[in-house]
Amino acid sequence: MEITCTRCHETIVAGNRYCPACGLPQLVYSAEIIPGQMQPAPWNEAVRDASTVEWKPALRLALMLAVPAGILSSGASEMGHFGLLWMAVAAAWAVVLYVRGQQAAWITIGAGARIGLVTGLLAGWLAFGVSGGALFTERFLFHESSQMDAEWKTYITTGDQMALQWAEGVGPAFAAQMQAAQAQNQPWRLSPEGHAGWEAFDLAGNSVFLILFAAAGGAMGARWMARSRRPEV
Repeated sequence: MEITCTRCHETIVAGNRYCPACGLPQLVYSAEIIPGQMQPAPWNEAVRDASTVEWKPALRLALMLAVPAGILSSGASEMGHFGLLWMAVAAAWAVVLYVRGQQAAWITIGAGARIGLVTGLLAGWLAFGVSGGALFTERFLFHESSQMDAEWKTYITTGDQMALQWAEGVGPAFAAQMQAAQAQNQPWRLSPEGHAGWEAFDLAGNSVFLILFAAAGGAMGARWMARSRRPEV
């Protein structure tokens, strides 16, 4: 009778404890127990071990990869536009190194996502701090406040004009309300407090996306390791 995996339906050699394609633990039946011979671990025990993360080595790897990923993803880096890619790759690589270091056949996608999430939290916090520090340095140490304020004013004015053009297409009454709201809120938006608040909100939102992509990268790393590695049987 041919044995197939219940998840991917790949053919499994009789006696194998894991699927060679996806790494799913399999039930193994034995007609007799030989004294002194190690028996295969039960299915629920294998799943529990695969879903458990040893956080001491995982945190060490996450920190090691979060530092370069956070710096490359920050606003101070010329390659910051690829921040989501750096974050996903760093998290996936952290999972790969963790599995190899633990000499595990596989880990669950959930465990990989948790390692990626921790990597993203560390790297996102670092990216936020480096970006904020770069803006502070430009404004106060390099005395570029006038140029930064002029660029911000241009950004606000252009955005208001585009929003007003869209509102005019909706209707005159809506456009009048939009113009009144812009006139009321523009002084605050052009103030140093408004500018700083917007920059902080923008950096925080960017960090959230970095964290999400890191969690996804960790899950992808776990999935890749489960398909590529061949556990001992």
